[in-house]
Amino acid sequence: MDTGKTFTVEEAQRALENYCAYQERCHKEVREKLMGMRMIPEAVGHIITHLIQENYLNEERFAKAFARGKFRIKKWGRNRIVRELKFRDISKFNIDTALKEISPQAYQETLHELAVKKADGIRESNLWKKKKKLADYLLYRGWESHLVYEKVNELIS
Repeated sequence: MDTGKTFTVEEAQRALENYCAYQERCHKEVREKLMGMRMIPEAVGHIITHLIQENYLNEERFAKAFARGKFRIKKWGRNRIVRELKFRDISKFNIDTALKEISPQAYQETLHELAVKKADGIRESNLWKKKKKLADYLLYRGWESHLVYEKVNELIS
């Protein structure tokens, strides 16, 4: 966002309030945004503190919304969600809390639907290659390997 424009602390604070009100953000995104606005570290700390106190910024809320959204919309498994949250410097406590947002029943149903849909789309006569393609796809999306191999063997035999 480096436009060359300089911002006062008040202007940056208002801009970040809008940024956080639009959708949930993590501290890392907010810090990067402020650095892009060329704010000095003292101002960054002050603005982040203000955003937390005014409840614009809440890492637990962000982690929960992120986990729910990526699971429901992108159909990611726990491994991928955890990896992406760690990349955003979310604490282990908040990651664990976020994963509780996904019900075990919905998790199994989603894995099954995703696997069946993908298996039906794989045009491969060699059984081993078909299994590998399905497993690779599910593993890439972050599903746990023991669940993936169980599902692959259940669907392709």
